[in-house]
Amino acid sequence: MSTHIGAQPGDIAPTVLLPGDPLRARWIAETFLDDARCYSEVRGMYGYTGTWSGQPVSVQGSGMGQPSMSIYVNELFTDYDVRSIVRVGSCGAVTQDVAVRDVIIASGACTDSSMNRIAFHGIDYAPVADFGLLRGAVEAAEAREGGSPFHVGLIFSSDSFYPARPELLGEMVKYGVLAVEMEASALYTLAAKHKRRALAICTVSDHIVTGEETTSQEREQTFGEMVEIALTAALR
Repeated sequence: MSTHIGAQPGDIAPTVLLPGDPLRARWIAETFLDDARCYSEVRGMYGYTGTWSGQPVSVQGSGMGQPSMSIYVNELFTDYDVRSIVRVGSCGAVTQDVAVRDVIIASGACTDSSMNRIAFHGIDYAPVADFGLLRGAVEAAEAREGGSPFHVGLIFSSDSFYPARPELLGEMVKYGVLAVEMEASALYTLAAKHKRRALAICTVSDHIVTGEETTSQEREQTFGEMVEIALTAALR
């Protein structure tokens, strides 16, 4: 039993969907999984295990930001032998090429966090997605008829929701960054460390350039397309 998840051995499936919002974790379990059972409510960070198309899968809330998410990912990998994690989160678009409710499949994640610089003694490690999961997600997105537009590319994992220097995002856009979120860089790094698979799929919940945004309820309960893509990619 781990410190922060507190589930029993065998409670968690080898494949885990990882939303930051624990209420989105509950919504995913109730909406997409068969026979979903709650295995953890520690600190209100819900975790569920059920099946999708007959295959076991878990969904675990992880909180906001790389430090919080890293706690859950470390425990999932080391205490529960999870093999694949797909983050299903929200992000903010930073370019006019991306619209609200578009889906972004993150091939890699830039960051302003010091976590990797500390680990790699100042070297800028480049965290990237697992190629098998990435390819599966792209194929799943392409196969959807009438689905939302999707994009494959870089995202920026920020340590600050309200950054001190927001103008620096403009420089990131020049180098191909599509959106900003707060978790993927650490997820990809931890997956590489533990030799596991990881991918981040995010729905654009707000637009940094235009000011358009979704409501908290919409962010919690209406981003189902990325969940279906994630399930198909991870369990195909």
